[in-house]
This record gives sequence, C-alpha cells and structure tokens, in this order.
Amino acid sequence: MAQLEILTFPNERLKQVSQPVEVFDDDLRSFLKDLEETMDGGPSSVGIAAPQVGRFERIVLVDVSAKPKTPNHGRLFLINPKIVTEQGQVVGREGCLSVPDLTGNVSRAETIELEAQDGNGNPLNFKMEGFEARAVQHEMDHLDGLLFLDRLVSRRDLFRRKKYK
Repeated sequence: MAQLEILTFPNERLKQVSQPVEVFDDDLRSFLKDLEETMDGGPSSVGIAAPQVGRFERIVLVDVSAKPKTPNHGRLFLINPKIVTEQGQVVGREGCLSVPDLTGNVSRAETIELEAQDGNGNPLNFKMEGFEARAVQHEMDHLDGLLFLDRLVSRRDLFRRKKYK
C-alpha cells in the first residue's frame, strides 16, 4: 500500500472529468487500498475521490461513521456512483483535502438514493440522508471536475479554515 499525493487547488487537473471504471481487477483493488491509506493518513476527513490523487476514474471513498449520532452505512467504496433521486436542499459548511485552507457554505440535497458498484463490480444501492448524503455529493463532484468552491451559496460564504495548535 502507498499513501498518495493529494492534488490541491488551483491545480488544473482537479477540473478533469473522470471516466467510468470498466475493469474490476487486482490493480483496482490495490488502488482502493492506497486511496484508503491516503485518506486515513492525511488530515482528518470523511471522504476522498480518485481524481484528488490524480486517477481520473469514477471512484470515491466515504466514511462518516466517526461523527457521533450520524446515520451512516460505514466505510463505503463507491465505484461508478450515480444519484438516482434526491430530495430537499440544505446549506452546510464544507471543507476539502484539495482546498486545505478554506471552508464554505454549500447547498446540497438533504436525502439521496444512490446506485454504485463495489470493488468487485457488484451492484450497490443506498438511501442516504444528512451528513453522509452531503459527503457523498461532495466527493461525487470531484468526479465531474468540481470543487465545493464551484458550488458556494455566495462568495461571502467562503472562510479561512481555523488552525488549531
């Protein structure tokens, strides 16, 4: 396993649209382990997407289980994720491993239904709400070359991240 370098804003590669995963092999599963090690070894986060480490395939990893009292499905590798329904809109604060010094308010669907595949190509279906739904939508934006900066409610809703000593 390896900890991968995280691309940061304003790196133009972060605007690249990712392609669907078509081959589910040992190389993919090895990459998933590297992606997991990268997320676990970096600053605290609840998700990471393959484009953030320079692999432009539709792969995200999300895990909000450490956040108390948050409904969740545990650690999820979502390959070729697709939101099939969404309801409601809620504004919330977001940060990003690729935008380490800023946070911002973004409007996202409150609940989503999602289809994806696991690391072996098996179909997955989830209904998600609240923070987990927000985290998945945030990571899926990376697959389309978007950052939370592209979805700010307004420019006044951009903030310097607090630094704790």
